[in-house]
Amino acid sequence: MTALPRRRLEKVAINMTPMIDVVFQLMIFFMLTLNIIAPEGDFDIRMPLGKSAGQPSDDLQLPPIKVRLTAQADGSLAGIGMNGEPVSDFDDLRQRVAGIVDAAEASGAVAADVELELDCDYNLDYANVVSAITAVSGRVDDGRVIEMIKKITFAPPGTD
Repeated sequence: MTALPRRRLEKVAINMTPMIDVVFQLMIFFMLTLNIIAPEGDFDIRMPLGKSAGQPSDDLQLPPIKVRLTAQADGSLAGIGMNGEPVSDFDDLRQRVAGIVDAAEASGAVAADVELELDCDYNLDYANVVSAITAVSGRVDDGRVIEMIKKITFAPPGTD
């Protein structure tokens, strides 16, 4: 029996250039496909923690303003109501809320004490909800931004 000749071990060289090319191609791919989305509006909305406190305990504390947004079958806005009265559009809603906030401040209450409850139909387009929040949260007067409503709550589903 003859022994097989032993081969001398040769060092295998690994070419790193193709690996670096693939890494750079992956980096460029992920950088080009990154979808940068602008952050949405920062709403200062405080959701209720539990049951409502009921009647206001202080004379300066106002009952919440109730805004009702109704939807048509396709999800578009059918109507706006504030405290049971019809409102023509979001600008009219802004003016009415501004009047209530101004009256509250004139009576000695702080604007932060005014609370608004938003009651929306389930199938209403979300853009209308955002428009309503935008209309009641502030206004521009002589080039300055005036905050109106900071406490915005949502009515539980199924309440009419």
